[in-house]
Amino acid sequence: MFRRQGTQCVASFAQDEVRVLRKVASEVVGLLTDGFDHDDPVVGRLFPAIYPDQPAESEEVRRYTEGDLKTAKIDQAGAILAGLPSEGGGDVSLDAEEAEAWLRAINDARLAMGIRLEIKPETDLGEELDDAVLHDPTSTRVFQLSVYAYLGYLQESLLHALIEG
Repeated sequence: MFRRQGTQCVASFAQDEVRVLRKVASEVVGLLTDGFDHDDPVVGRLFPAIYPDQPAESEEVRRYTEGDLKTAKIDQAGAILAGLPSEGGGDVSLDAEEAEAWLRAINDARLAMGIRLEIKPETDLGEELDDAVLHDPTSTRVFQLSVYAYLGYLQESLLHALIEG
């Protein structure tokens, strides 16, 4: 997927991959703007308590930092939207700063999906996907698990391309 080309991290994306990445990045932006709810477990995962055992102190820190953190996460998802080909498939070329924004945005998307899909640290993703396919190969869960796995692959390939330089 991603490979190093001089100072750039470069990848070619098929039309379907571009659509999926646009949808995922747009959903993260939507979650952080339209649907921002502190009681949502995904929001809790993206904005964890600084002091889990001290809720009042955590709320105080959140009050001062949440706006900037939210803006940064929206900007990072926006970096994916801005970096993708406008129509169809095509090449993406990222400098180090853009690549780091993509990495953070992909991580946020995977965290959000992991909560929604109830992925735990001990979850064997391959086994989970195999079970879902056996149960109903056309299910939404199969698609979502496939996207989650794809994002992990994309994140890993981008990280490797970034550190090669």
